[in-house]
Amino acid sequence: NFVGSHALAAVGSTTSIINMIVMFFTGTSVGAGVVISRYYGAHDDEKLHIAVETTMAVTFICGIIFTGLGIFVAPYMLKFMSTPDDVLPSASVYLKIYFSGVFGLLVYNMGSAILRAVGDTKRPLYFLCLSSVMNIGLDLLFVVGFGMAIEGVAYATIISQFVSAILVLIVLTRSTENYRLTWKDLRINKKIFRQILMVGLPTGFQQSLTSFSNVYVQSYINTFGSSCMAGWSSYSKIDQFVFLPMQSIGQASTTFMSQNLGAGNLPRAKKGTGVALRLALLITFASAGILFLFAPRLVASFTQDAHDVRHGTTSTRLDLGRLALSYT
Repeated sequence: NFVGSHALAAVGSTTSIINMIVMFFTGTSVGAGVVISRYYGAHDDEKLHIAVETTMAVTFICGIIFTGLGIFVAPYMLKFMSTPDDVLPSASVYLKIYFSGVFGLLVYNMGSAILRAVGDTKRPLYFLCLSSVMNIGLDLLFVVGFGMAIEGVAYATIISQFVSAILVLIVLTRSTENYRLTWKDLRINKKIFRQILMVGLPTGFQQSLTSFSNVYVQSYINTFGSSCMAGWSSYSKIDQFVFLPMQSIGQASTTFMSQNLGAGNLPRAKKGTGVALRLALLITFASAGILFLFAPRLVASFTQDAHDVRHGTTSTRLDLGRLALSYT
């Protein structure tokens, strides 16, 4: 709203690239949560401790790898997606800054997965709320106050991610429970690592493959120019309100079932599966119904800004956003 449609298009065009790399790690973290929650449910403190140390050691290594990989691959992916010349420089800058700080995102995701695996769902939520509020505040400070445009948005994101990562590490390090993170014991146990990969890799590849297919979709959208890219970006932001609750219920049910299987309570695990499925269906249909009814108003909230009204680019974005949300 303060910079214009080209900035919105630039940030929106990077979403599929970011998700392709980050969602692979997020899916893999499900495997870590399954293994940790199983040992937690079985009250096997020794293996639980080893699983936590292995998980965090792998996270730190992957954080370094994904940072370098993201910075290296990003420019080539933008060109592969036929990103328009008027958007390409801004999108490249955003991705380079984002992947420079992706380490914080990976640490938070894995640390919060550990806490959720042992039943602590509140503190990761509190940290995420704090991070989100900080992100919004820094966005306004950097973009409006300092005039940093898209660079300010990227820096606000990675700073808030690092804050949430530090808070999660503090909780894990200072905990007196059996899942405490002990830095001197940080190493990769091959057996535990294989267990994590057996569960996490299929999920990681599944989510990454879905994001990779969206790269092709984004490349088709990019051929229509920055206004259409901005409209698609608006749709994608709103569409997540349908997708994320369903994904969250899936992750919660995975932890629930793993804890009960570890405790040898198979009937309760089966019952939890049915409850989770009904919840996911109910929330998805309700959210999709709301989007279908109020699609034009929702898209307008993203697209009708003073800059684009003055330059006459609002209508194109509204039309594409309405079409996409109606399809959803």
